[in-house]
Amino acid sequence: MSGFPAMSIAQAHALLTRPDSPFEVETREVHGATIKVWKNAPATLKDIFAASALYAPREFLIYEDERITYGAMRAAVAALAARLTADGVGKGDRIAIIMRNLPEWVVAFWAGALIGAIVTPLNAWWTGPELEYGLKDSGSRIAICDVERWERVREHADACEDLQKIYVARSAEEIADPRVARLETVIGCPRDWAKLETRPPPDVALEPDDDVTIFYTSGTTGKPKGAIVTHRNIISNMLNAACSAARAFLRRGEQPPTPDPNGPQMVTLLSVPLFHATGAFAALVPSVALGSKIVFQRRWDVDAALPLMEKERVTGCGGVPTIAWQIVEHPRLKEFDLSALDSIGYGGAPSAPELVRRIAETFPKVVPRQGWGMTETSATAVSNLAEDYLAKPDSCGHPPPTADVKIMSPDASARELPVGEVGELWYRGPVVVRGYWRNAQATSETFVDGWVKTGDLAKVDAEGFLYIVDRAKDMLIRGGENIYCVEVENALYEHPEVMDAALIGLPHKTLGEEPAAVVHLKPGADVSEADLRHWVAQRLAAFKVPVRVAFWPETLPRNPQGKILKRDLKAAFPDVFGASASA
Repeated sequence: MSGFPAMSIAQAHALLTRPDSPFEVETREVHGATIKVWKNAPATLKDIFAASALYAPREFLIYEDERITYGAMRAAVAALAARLTADGVGKGDRIAIIMRNLPEWVVAFWAGALIGAIVTPLNAWWTGPELEYGLKDSGSRIAICDVERWERVREHADACEDLQKIYVARSAEEIADPRVARLETVIGCPRDWAKLETRPPPDVALEPDDDVTIFYTSGTTGKPKGAIVTHRNIISNMLNAACSAARAFLRRGEQPPTPDPNGPQMVTLLSVPLFHATGAFAALVPSVALGSKIVFQRRWDVDAALPLMEKERVTGCGGVPTIAWQIVEHPRLKEFDLSALDSIGYGGAPSAPELVRRIAETFPKVVPRQGWGMTETSATAVSNLAEDYLAKPDSCGHPPPTADVKIMSPDASARELPVGEVGELWYRGPVVVRGYWRNAQATSETFVDGWVKTGDLAKVDAEGFLYIVDRAKDMLIRGGENIYCVEVENALYEHPEVMDAALIGLPHKTLGEEPAAVVHLKPGADVSEADLRHWVAQRLAAFKVPVRVAFWPETLPRNPQGKILKRDLKAAFPDVFGASASA
C-alpha cells in the first residue's frame, strides 16, 4: 500500500463523473423528490436483456449437470413471456416466484420483467402460512414454483383470491388441480431450451421509474413489508458497484479497465438466494449485462464449493461473511486450484475487521470487498473494497457520487449530526425504492423526500467513509437473513404456557449472530426448551427459530416505558456473555 492513496475520493469522483463519461451524474425529479441519477444509465431491464444477445453462444447458468447458454435462456424467457401474456398478464400485474436458486427462477424473473409485470420473489424458506401472506398481500395473479414450494403452497392456494394460475417446475407427476400446469409444458426442461424457437419477447413499453419487482423485508410489526423496486433502482445499483470498482483503480493510481465483451468471461459462484436483493440485483442483473457465467449450488456447502470453484474457474464468490470465513479457514483449501479467483465480496451481516486481513493473507491477488445496503436500497448502497477496505476494515465504505448520506439525531429534534457523532443513518439516491406495497403508513414513516430512514446507527469520518455502529431497529442478522425480533416473540406469545418473551442475539463467528429466546412461563406451566423451539419451527422459517431458549424466573425486566431491557437478558446465557453480563 506504499503511496496509497494516489488520488482523493473527491478527485476520483470528479474524474469519473465528467461530462459524457459512463458515470456522468445529473439531477432529476423522481417520484416527487429531487435526486442525483446516473445520466447515461440503460433505461430499463429491457435494455440489459437486449444486450445479452451479444453473448448468445456463451454458457450462462450452470446447475449440477445442466449447462445453459445465453441463447437458450433467452429462448426460454421469450416462450414464457408469450405464455404469460396469453394468460392475460399485463403491465403492473404481480407474478410470484417461489423457488430455490434454479435456472427456471432466472427465466421467470426476466419473462415477467420484460412484459411489464411486477415480479414478486417470495422467500423459499418461508412456511406455508408465510407464503400465503406474501401471495395475498402482493395480490399475485400467477405463481411460478418449484415442486417443493408447491407442496407448501398447495393447502393455502384457495385462500389466495387473486391467484389464477400456478406453474410448477421439476414435478415428476401431473398435478390434479385445474389451476396448476407443469412449467415444462411451456418451456421444456432446461436441457431443451436451446431447441426452442428463437423469437423476441413481447414488445411492451417500459420506463425507468416503472415498478418491476416487490421484494419482501421483515417488518417490526411482525408482518413483512413489500419494497417496491423500479428499473432505475436496479440499474443504479449496478452502476454504483461499477463506479466503486473504478474508483478503487483511480485511488491506487491506475486507469480503470474498459469493459470488453470479447474478454475473458467472469464466473460467479452464487451462494446467496435470488429471492434476496443481493442475489437478484447485485449478482444476476450485472451478470447478464456483462455476459458473465453463474454457477449454482443447491445449497451452500463449502466442501462441495471448493472443487466446484476449481472446476468452473470461478472468478468471484461470497455473499455473506459466513461464506468467506468458511473458505479461508477450510483445512484443505490448498488442495484446490483457485487461481482464477479475483474477488470475494459480502455484506448483509456484521463482518469482523480481521476477515479482510485473512482474505488478503490467504489470497494476495484477490480484491476483498464488503458493503452496506438493505432491501430498501435495492441491495448494496455503499461499498468498501481493495486498499480502502484494508485501510479501514471496520468501515462499510464511501458512498457513490449519486448518493447523499446524513447522520440524524435519534431524538425528536431531527438534527443532522457532525462528523464522528453517532446517530440514525439516512440515505438518498437512485437506489432507494419508492415505498412499501399497499402500506402508506410504513411508507410515510420510512421515506422522506427521497431519503430512507434506515434504522441503522452510524457515523461518518472526515473522508466521508461510513461506519455502521448498531441497529436502531429490533432486528438480528443471522448469516445475511434478517430476523425481526417481534415476529419470533409474537410466535412465542401464541404458546398457551408463555407469559413473557424476548429475543436477543448470541454472537457467532461466521453467522454474525444467532437468535436466542428468553421466556417467563405462566404459573404451573410445564414446557421444555425443545417444546418451544418446535412451536416456533411450526410457524416460522427455520432460520428464525431460536437456537437456545432460557427460562426467566419472573416477568422480564423493563424500563419505565415498559420496554424490555434486552441488555439485562444476557445474564440468561452466562456461558456466552459471562456471569456479569447484566452489570
